[in-house]
Amino acid sequence: MSEAVDAAAVLRPASLAVGVGASRGAPVDEILGLVRDTLREAGLSPLGIAELVTVDAKADEPGIVAAAAALGVPLRTYPAGELARIEVPGPSGAPLAAVGTPSVAEAAALAAGGELLVPKRKSAPQGRAPMATCAVARRDPRGRAAVVAPPAPDVPSGPGRCVKPGAGRIVVLPDFEDDVGLPQRPASHPDDDGHHHHPTAAMHTPTESPDATGAGTHDLRHHGDAEVRGRDRDLTDLAVNVRAGTPPAWLRERISASLGSLAAYPDGRPARAAVAERHGLPVERVLLTAGAAEAFVLIARALPVCRPVVVHPQFTEPEAALRAAGHEVGRVLLRAEDGFRLDPSAVPEDADLVVVGNPTNPTSVLHPAAVLEQLARPGRTLVVDEAFMDAVPGERETLCGRTDVPGLVVLRSLTKTWGLAGLRIGYVLADRGTVRALEETQPLWPVSSPALTAAEACMEPRALAEAAAAAERIAVDRAHLVAGLMEFTEVRVAEPAEGPFVLVRLERAAEVRERLRMLGFAARRGDTFPGLGPEWLRLAVRDRATTNRFLQAFDQALQTLGAAMR
Repeated sequence: MSEAVDAAAVLRPASLAVGVGASRGAPVDEILGLVRDTLREAGLSPLGIAELVTVDAKADEPGIVAAAAALGVPLRTYPAGELARIEVPGPSGAPLAAVGTPSVAEAAALAAGGELLVPKRKSAPQGRAPMATCAVARRDPRGRAAVVAPPAPDVPSGPGRCVKPGAGRIVVLPDFEDDVGLPQRPASHPDDDGHHHHPTAAMHTPTESPDATGAGTHDLRHHGDAEVRGRDRDLTDLAVNVRAGTPPAWLRERISASLGSLAAYPDGRPARAAVAERHGLPVERVLLTAGAAEAFVLIARALPVCRPVVVHPQFTEPEAALRAAGHEVGRVLLRAEDGFRLDPSAVPEDADLVVVGNPTNPTSVLHPAAVLEQLARPGRTLVVDEAFMDAVPGERETLCGRTDVPGLVVLRSLTKTWGLAGLRIGYVLADRGTVRALEETQPLWPVSSPALTAAEACMEPRALAEAAAAAERIAVDRAHLVAGLMEFTEVRVAEPAEGPFVLVRLERAAEVRERLRMLGFAARRGDTFPGLGPEWLRLAVRDRATTNRFLQAFDQALQTLGAAMR
């Protein structure tokens, strides 16, 4: 039924509440297309839409805001805690973990309407996972729906609480006003019951600054590759922690040979079995991912998390993924004065998700396994990012293969040691229930055939021996770099360093970094890591010859800067 011929919809008042859920960054075209297709297939017209409705956490999602503007209707939001008490026909773990309600689209539609006409529908883009959902309810002419069932008594109250879906019931209450005809106001405003209306005249697109994401002054999406990408000159890269001279020739050949099977869908079973065998685990405790970064997104979206805490300074992607999924993230900031060592008692008791790196990027601290074990307890998920553990001789302090630590999730990446950052391959080691929850959130065939081939190859004895030898060389090369840096009185090195990088502190580090760039070297700025400031730089470990050239350039940069200050 087209918009042009649905005359009945033009004559009658708008009566449809369309609930919308969307992943961060969902395109407006995908959301609009889903809404229009859903209505068309149900014999309804977009002209009958009274409002789009969603959860408060999505009030400023650009795609949803723009979709409401394109349809010419208000955007109405409800608190996640209220939506969580609505029983929905299509509950899902991902939205429950992300924003605290088992179906944003259905719960929002039911909260605003009296009768669910169309249950949850997902968008169907080609080549990737859906990013939008919608459901349609008819607004009852007698009023609007409200939730009267209280939360379960064992659910903690207060901001940011996690509410499990219960048997809440919907009743119709007298309406307080006809909000379809509300005058448009210059900004979002609360109505009498605390809900927020976002009139289309006042819609805006938030910036991608850290403040917009609640991340404070730190750019959580900044990574070392930004230091060398798109430059008009060749720079010796000390900003990215991928091992130089990789991938080795034998691994490139194995990957190249896999290209002949690209017409077939990827089969991850052999690679999964190889990872399981390498760590002495059953395959049900292994999940292959498109790098460790995908694993952080899956954890943020799939697990029922209420009080996530990230130990900083560390890789910023875990916090960025949690924030993108709608979580309020707590931080435990380790201090340079303490050598960035972790005191388990600093982690709040009520944290039900704790993320820590080992060895930690960017501090290069290797936390003892016995210390990390103290963070584990029933009801808490402990995520240990071991992306750089294979660069530690003997992989001492690893928790891989451990099945006696409750709630333990270990992440590994093959991109650093083997130079596969462009291929994207990593894996998760966890209990069967956690692996199933993460796997259900993944799109189909998340890891490509070449990446699976690489994973299987990197688990072979020859590869493990090569990685072990590389770790020994890195330790020697790191010692050489640290010794050279300590010759400079202006520099403080965070020690003991155990990863394939070192963290250094010096005055006017930003200016030194720019002078190093002029001399042909890229260093990683440290001020994008929570807990660090502009006086920090991270330097990747390279071979002795490269390090000698860098130390000469570093000396020149410091002398030039000193002369400029005189």
